[in-house]
Amino acid sequence: MYDELARRAQRLEEKLTELRRSLDVDRRLEEIAALEHQLAAPDFWNDQENAQRVTRQVAQLRAPIEQLEGYQRRLEDLKVMVDLAEEGADAELAAEAQRETDELEQQVHKLELQVLLNGKYDSFNAILSIHAGAGGTEAQDWAEMLQRMYVRWAERRGFKVEELDRLEGEEAGIKSVTMAVRGPYAYGFLRPEMGVHRLVRISPFDASGRRHTSFAAVEVMPEIEEDVDDVEIRPEDLRIDTFRSSGAGGQHVNKTESAVRITHLPTGIVVTCQQERSQMQNRAVAMMMLRSKLVELKIEEQNKEMAQVRGPQMEIAWGSQIRSYVFQPYTLVKDHRSGVEVGNAQAVMDGDLDPFIYGYLEKRASGGLSRP
Repeated sequence: MYDELARRAQRLEEKLTELRRSLDVDRRLEEIAALEHQLAAPDFWNDQENAQRVTRQVAQLRAPIEQLEGYQRRLEDLKVMVDLAEEGADAELAAEAQRETDELEQQVHKLELQVLLNGKYDSFNAILSIHAGAGGTEAQDWAEMLQRMYVRWAERRGFKVEELDRLEGEEAGIKSVTMAVRGPYAYGFLRPEMGVHRLVRISPFDASGRRHTSFAAVEVMPEIEEDVDDVEIRPEDLRIDTFRSSGAGGQHVNKTESAVRITHLPTGIVVTCQQERSQMQNRAVAMMMLRSKLVELKIEEQNKEMAQVRGPQMEIAWGSQIRSYVFQPYTLVKDHRSGVEVGNAQAVMDGDLDPFIYGYLEKRASGGLSRP
């Protein structure tokens, strides 16, 4: 038993060494030092937008290093624990070392998968939109349930969520909602959620108690800052309309045309924002959403080009069913790409999405599917 624990500890040591190499820790520390030098400048906080961007960069660079260092400290403690258990033939301490080894292996494996999030935008914040499918109230209720699920998932990770736009359902639920999810690698983690989500349940809106199938579509984009030069938006390509907000916000929102709708004429992309109090604020948020949509469109076009080069692959695209949630006659949530299944549907709806996210990343890492 002690030899096996020692071997597992050695394997963990090797994985942490490889992770340090993959993360290029020395380069990251140099970048952090350079950014912190900017932070120390006397006039740094005069430009609030730039200051916020730099602080986010520091947090994104530092987060995996802190995780790695934390796991290294735990591994050193684990080695001592194993030695003490062997010297004293302490079965209780050995059992504790076994539990710590199991937990540390799982967490290091998750960090290994996170390191795979090395795409250009994976470390960015995310813009997540949910759209109810056909089916009226039932589908709109399902869309609101998904919103709650993603908010709970974000809260578990310590991410911040800001609602940018919302269109209420006619009787219950929502027709659509757009949220900013802000935290390290939010886009990288959430992008595998893009696609159609299917619900099977006894409808609470059906007096006959019949089983219904509902659909909702999830769209995920990176939150793009103004200084990212990946897209060019020309003023003559935009049509900007203002209107009165239909959401909550008090008398000011309802009496003024503070809501903004921007149409990008070359692509037909339309974005709206009505959550802020002023038209200027809503316009700024809508422009950020438009940049994000244009970048996501560019990513999709690049993926299509790569798919043609690779030949037939599993297509992860808008309109494809990626996951089914069954509430009756049994409970099961199944991801159709990775094959991950969870019987506790309520836990999933309460935000326990990591088995699906990490299952997808693991399948992709093994070459079992293409990057979405």
